[in-house]
Amino acid sequence: MVDTVRGEVAPGALGKVLMHEHIFVLSPEFVANYPEHDGFDELVHVPEAIEKLRALKAAGIDTIVDPTVIGLGRYIPRVQKIAAEVDLNIVVATGLYTYNELPHYLSLRGPGTMLGGDDPMVAMFVGDLTDGIADTGVKAGVLKCATDEPGVTPGVERVLRAVAKAHRETGAPIMTHTHAGTRRGLEQQDVFESEGVDLARVLIGHSGDTTDLDYLTALADRGSLLGMDRFGIDSFLPFEDRVATVAALCERGYAGSMVLSQDASCYMDWLEAPVREAVLPNWHYLHITEDVLPALRARGVAESDLTKMLVDNPQRFLTRGSGY
Repeated sequence: MVDTVRGEVAPGALGKVLMHEHIFVLSPEFVANYPEHDGFDELVHVPEAIEKLRALKAAGIDTIVDPTVIGLGRYIPRVQKIAAEVDLNIVVATGLYTYNELPHYLSLRGPGTMLGGDDPMVAMFVGDLTDGIADTGVKAGVLKCATDEPGVTPGVERVLRAVAKAHRETGAPIMTHTHAGTRRGLEQQDVFESEGVDLARVLIGHSGDTTDLDYLTALADRGSLLGMDRFGIDSFLPFEDRVATVAALCERGYAGSMVLSQDASCYMDWLEAPVREAVLPNWHYLHITEDVLPALRARGVAESDLTKMLVDNPQRFLTRGSGY
């Protein structure tokens, strides 16, 4: 079974899946202390999110994975409110999002710190997966961590290893954020492999930000899924290059190693909405269905390959195994 915000669903009921979409990306301390600058309004943006997710369902998508974790403003009661109003499966994540240092709460606890002891992140992540997040009763369905341009810093390494340990205890799949231009996915695989993780249970996120086929096939040949999951962020890599890369990998027989998504959100307080819409006009929930799939078909990608990327691969990945 797969844990969603509304409870367990059978893997075969997931339908078409976008594997990396956020509902809200927020900075909670700014929302609480500087609402006039942050701009987030519960009464406005929750109804807007419901309408956007209803439109996504109408476009043929049945499930999204929302990898919003600590560091990105995760707040499950708000997501529950939205899930109750949309006929869409929402899988949420546990983990921690940092490119460099750990939050002070964690930097003084755990191995190699002043207070020492076991890493508290492992118990936190396992609890979210097995007992539920806070008092919501909602269980996370995936683990999430990040490595960006700074690389595997001491703080990032602790998160990667804590995620690996939680995975081994629970069998929950791992999905990541990476900086494809510096090939950070290979470093993530090395850390996970050193912790005994089956790399077939890992999705290397944001792999679609590069056209480096040697890098991408190296990741896939070690067993991991490739997140071609930033369609619409054309400032990182143009639309045509993203489409051509996916098509080229399909031609080489790697459709079974990819998933598709946009890394979009209903509301993100990192950028003011008018600026984001002007600079990244394609960065929205419907870009895959309206633009990407037709472009892939025009490049000769078979319907069977599209089904692998939208249905079969997500279903296989999200089906939790047992701990080991």
